[in-house]
Amino acid sequence: MTADAQVPPEVSQDLYDKLAADPFARLLGITIESIRPGYARASMVLTAEMLNAVSTAHGGVMMALIDVVHAAVSNSHGTLAVAQDVHTEFLSAGAQGDTLVCEGIEISLSKRTAVFRIDCYREARDGKERRLLATALARVFRLGTPWITDGSGGSQPD
Repeated sequence: MTADAQVPPEVSQDLYDKLAADPFARLLGITIESIRPGYARASMVLTAEMLNAVSTAHGGVMMALIDVVHAAVSNSHGTLAVAQDVHTEFLSAGAQGDTLVCEGIEISLSKRTAVFRIDCYREARDGKERRLLATALARVFRLGTPWITDGSGGSQPD
């Protein structure tokens, strides 16, 4: 999360802080930019260490960014959720220096499950247009317990 990011009133500050402090995300330089109920956005800059043998973005790096957004969007209601499935289609490759931006949106939410679409883009730079690099369909199981136990609770759909 950036220092000037605004936490919407629908999301507890504690939840936002915990999701933004993901140690693996920090290791990769992933920054959570926004979380609100049913939506999350994060970004990262591709470094030389994140490339594969043919000098394009390693699929595991893009999957890691997708997974960080999946965790943020699926827990955005304050109810603990765990991944059941993530199906990813890689559509194009990123290159060193590219900024990857990943956005997740809620497609379906019930008391016990939820489904999200998560898209990973290369941001426009140096004359290159914004480009969709990967898209994922992800499902979680919602445990029904609040993510934060400080009394803020979690939302439960009907």
